[in-house]
Amino acid sequence: MIDYLIGVDGGGTGTRVRLARRTSAGLTEIAQATGGPSALSRGIDNAWTTIQGVVAQAFAAIDVQHIPMPSCAIGLGLAGVHNKEWAAQFIAANPGYALLALDTDGFTTLMGAHGGRPGAIVAIGTGSVGEAMLADGSKVEVGGWGFPAGDEASGAWMGLRALNHIEQVLDGRVEGRAFARELIDFCGGSRDAVQVWLGRANQTAYAGLARFVVAHGESDPVACAILEHAGREVASIADALDRSHTLPLALCGGLGEALRPWLPPDTLARCVPAQGDSAAGALRMIERHLEQQGAAQ
Repeated sequence: MIDYLIGVDGGGTGTRVRLARRTSAGLTEIAQATGGPSALSRGIDNAWTTIQGVVAQAFAAIDVQHIPMPSCAIGLGLAGVHNKEWAAQFIAANPGYALLALDTDGFTTLMGAHGGRPGAIVAIGTGSVGEAMLADGSKVEVGGWGFPAGDEASGAWMGLRALNHIEQVLDGRVEGRAFARELIDFCGGSRDAVQVWLGRANQTAYAGLARFVVAHGESDPVACAILEHAGREVASIADALDRSHTLPLALCGGLGEALRPWLPPDTLARCVPAQGDSAAGALRMIERHLEQQGAAQ
């Protein structure tokens, strides 16, 4: 008997969980919780450990001290699901949930943004991806290739370009302004310290530099150029998702709103507010999965 539905949004920066209970009146959301990153690139065991910790927080908020996994159905939208080997390993490591549905965090973001109806999203956070559901129910995906080869316009993509700029400033190849000085200070304050930072940096660390790019976009020509380029990349993803420009388009993720001013005007004109987030979309996904299972029995 499934009593609880869980929606999980897991990315390279953080994890969000929505917990709902099935009642005679339908599905009622009863708790939320957040935690650290659970992207599959960080390891299958690490992803499950983080997710279980955040789910446990959500249950603790309703005074349930242990996750009742045999009576739970869990839907997960995770970064890294494009790697089918990782996805299969993650599903195989299910710690005991009665029902599990797994898809990309891009798809669950799409489900949340348009309430499960046709539409398109470009999700921009630590990474980036575009997803669309067409009127016939078919899916289109653009990007999502991962950092550093892809993830255009993402936080990590911006951070990598910001790092390249301060390398040139430290070399004396270009002049640095306040933007570069703040970045250098953040990374340790010297050439040697930046080298150490680079040796330790992962996708999440690079994404942590995006806030400096956004903060200096109006005042620094290098930051401005990065953001203008990001805006063009978002437009390119959106165009590939929907050549007809007829689907509603939502900008999602932690950097979606910050990039709105940098979009080409025709792309901005297509944008609508997202109805819900990726965790809400994961909850909707597992609810549909449960309904389909019931219909098939």
